[in-house]
Amino acid sequence: MALALKLPDWTRWLRIARAEQAHATLSRRHIYILPTRAGWFFAFVLLLMLIGAINYTLSLGFVLVFLLAGMSVVGMLHTWRNLAYLQATVGRIEPVFAGNDAIFNIVIINDSKRTRYTIWTEFNPAPREASEPVCLDIPANGSATAGLAVVSRHRGWLNAGRIKLHTEFPLGLFHTWGYVDLDCRCLIYPRPAANDLPLPSAPDRDAKGSADTIIGDDDFYGHRSYQPGDSPKRIDWKASAREQGIFTKQFQGTAQSTLWLDWSTTPGSDDEQRISQLTRWVMDADALNQAYGLRLPGREFAPSSGPAHYQQCLQALALM
Repeated sequence: MALALKLPDWTRWLRIARAEQAHATLSRRHIYILPTRAGWFFAFVLLLMLIGAINYTLSLGFVLVFLLAGMSVVGMLHTWRNLAYLQATVGRIEPVFAGNDAIFNIVIINDSKRTRYTIWTEFNPAPREASEPVCLDIPANGSATAGLAVVSRHRGWLNAGRIKLHTEFPLGLFHTWGYVDLDCRCLIYPRPAANDLPLPSAPDRDAKGSADTIIGDDDFYGHRSYQPGDSPKRIDWKASAREQGIFTKQFQGTAQSTLWLDWSTTPGSDDEQRISQLTRWVMDADALNQAYGLRLPGREFAPSSGPAHYQQCLQALALM
């Protein structure tokens, strides 16, 4: 019987950003620090000062060199602490139409009693048409939100990818950075068709869904003489009090035709043009506050209206 040897996972010792579902912490193993250009120049100047102090045996020169070197070391510690143990999570991300800016809201949480200053947040690597890095000051025991924008090009899910957090506070001599890789994505709706085709005709109504007047409970329509059996709630008691007689209020409602947006009858030379046209019709029907249904290959959404139905239909079109 052969024994299966379990090799150690050496990758867990690497200081890399690992994919997280919704929450990530910049622990000390995931923070990097290096001198900036100003830091390297500062170190070069200190070296020249040290050589001069040695050459001329200047006691005050030694004091100044070691004092400045000690301040830079303390500054390095504070730069590292300014970023250490910050937490990142995903905020609310609203869907957008293709061609618009997708906003990824990254919430940075500070659980310590120290305010964190000048925390920069950006994509890594940054897309071609991404926004500039966002700078935040995060209060003690508080949070701040960085809205990173990128132009969306295609429908479907757009992933934010890896996010870089970095700072050079307080002296600017050291650059400290870390990465978080969250499950951060934005739903991109299809780009609406540019042409202004009217809504398709319902099978039992003319184009755009006509409406017939019926007796209902929506709007006041007029009076009629009281008839036995009428509901007391519909009697115009004010007119009765003025001794004008007993009248019953009449109300009217509207019966709208059922509008179906069908994939098989949608014009278009390819699938993307059909999706764009259906997106335009969904937007038009929602703007008219008209109930509509959507038929797609393998899926069907019953006629309805409102924001939930609107978003459900657009999401189905985006993910086709």
